[in-house]
Amino acid sequence: MSLLDHVDEAEPSLVITVGFVLFIFPEPATSALGIAMMLFGIAWWFDEWGDDETADGEAGGQ
Repeated sequence: MSLLDHVDEAEPSLVITVGFVLFIFPEPATSALGIAMMLFGIAWWFDEWGDDETADGEAGGQ
């Protein structure tokens, strides 16, 4: 288990964080973009969540 194995988990977190910063910036356009980025990051995070189990062969009965 190297730190490089977890880089794909940091990318969605970075998108969520940038989206949050844009959301709290007081302008409607950046707030809307921030919300969109947070929703995209959350969806990406959940998508990555299941990939770790199947990549290791733990889920799927192998």
